[in-house]
Amino acid sequence: MAGDLSELTGALLEAAKRAGAEAADALAIDGTSLSIGVRQGALEQAERSEGIDIGLRVLIGRRQACVSASDTRPETLATMAERAVTMARLAPEDPTAGLADPSQIAANTDISALEMFDPSDEPSPEALKDDALRAEAAALAQSGITKVESSAAYGKRRIHLAATNGFSGGYTRTDRMISTVAITGEGTGMERDYYGDSRIFGADLLSPEEIGGLAAERTLARIGARKPKTGSYPVLFDERISSSLVGHLLAAINGTAIARGASWLRDAMGADVLPKGLSLIEDPHRPRTSGSKLFDTEGLATSKRALVQDGVLQSWVLDLATARKLGLESTANASRGVSSPPSPSSGNVALTQGEKNREELIREMGTGLLVTGMIGASINPTTGDYSRGASGFWVENGEIVYPVNECTIAGNLRAMLMTLIPANDARLHLSRVVPSLLVEGMTLAGD
Repeated sequence: MAGDLSELTGALLEAAKRAGAEAADALAIDGTSLSIGVRQGALEQAERSEGIDIGLRVLIGRRQACVSASDTRPETLATMAERAVTMARLAPEDPTAGLADPSQIAANTDISALEMFDPSDEPSPEALKDDALRAEAAALAQSGITKVESSAAYGKRRIHLAATNGFSGGYTRTDRMISTVAITGEGTGMERDYYGDSRIFGADLLSPEEIGGLAAERTLARIGARKPKTGSYPVLFDERISSSLVGHLLAAINGTAIARGASWLRDAMGADVLPKGLSLIEDPHRPRTSGSKLFDTEGLATSKRALVQDGVLQSWVLDLATARKLGLESTANASRGVSSPPSPSSGNVALTQGEKNREELIREMGTGLLVTGMIGASINPTTGDYSRGASGFWVENGEIVYPVNECTIAGNLRAMLMTLIPANDARLHLSRVVPSLLVEGMTLAGD
């Protein structure tokens, strides 16, 4: 039964009906992962995992309960269903709980056009080890690099969702990854940086030599890092971490936060949240992109839409429950695991890119901080007050003059986002396509 996830979810739903469920949905995830790590030219770690997880949500009126297991025997399915029904009868009523109406569910569940699955043979452990060793060798080839940790991995998942409202759909997705961390120096003078690449199709990956070389270059550029000046300066968020700013915006327009009134954008619908000319577009139908999907985990059809258009907030990110709480329609953004009910989550998004590259923005910022790494976070979800540890490079007269560590940057997200100036360097294959972003006048705490 585990081989056919459609049959498995169907059997779970039948067990739920026999146990007395009025409505139910079932999720099955069958996965394989293989990871290889090397260090000093030798195998450091090798892990392979295979398994299946199943989840069942049952509804009795407006009461619901979720159970999960990793055992697909018929007796286990029956026990899951009986337990879930018993739990649901004891659960408090939730007026927003419920499956999608049959008229709402997606008609098209064939995601082959999205190219989420690489049909090539699964890479052998030897092939992954070779990738990791080549990346390590490329990093060590650069003078000054003292240690390297490199890894390569492969994953494959089959997912199927079915519900008593008539929805049934599933898909298979793969991913392939190479990552390298390079280290220079010793003791308190040690510096490290990384580079990695992850793709759905192995043929799209950067070469191990590129990945190892870029990790080493980033690390060597950090030699002699020190604290920057304290004061108010422009801050340029490098493309590798700029998506975190968009992530804070997405968290603030998430239906869960809006329904609770715990968002710094709770009253911003129809208001300016980005500078004029900037839009944030969600497109769940981009081929070969990790966040792509034709339907969400409640069976609703996804579609391309503007979250922010020309600077103006257009939409929340909603599943059925949060939409019902707010008196709105779901935006088909439901996401879930096997042990929990759905909750809203955004997928592929792209921010409008600018006309200038990162180097041109560095020249224009004059004196300030280029941030390439961040640690920790103190972010007030209600007010948008923002404070994070940062590292990167100090810029004077439009030129990078020395690497920076051990500093804090602070501001308010509502004000920060309204001053964004984007570069044109976003990587188009990522789920979040966000270029380097210049923010005016943040507070820096350094020397």
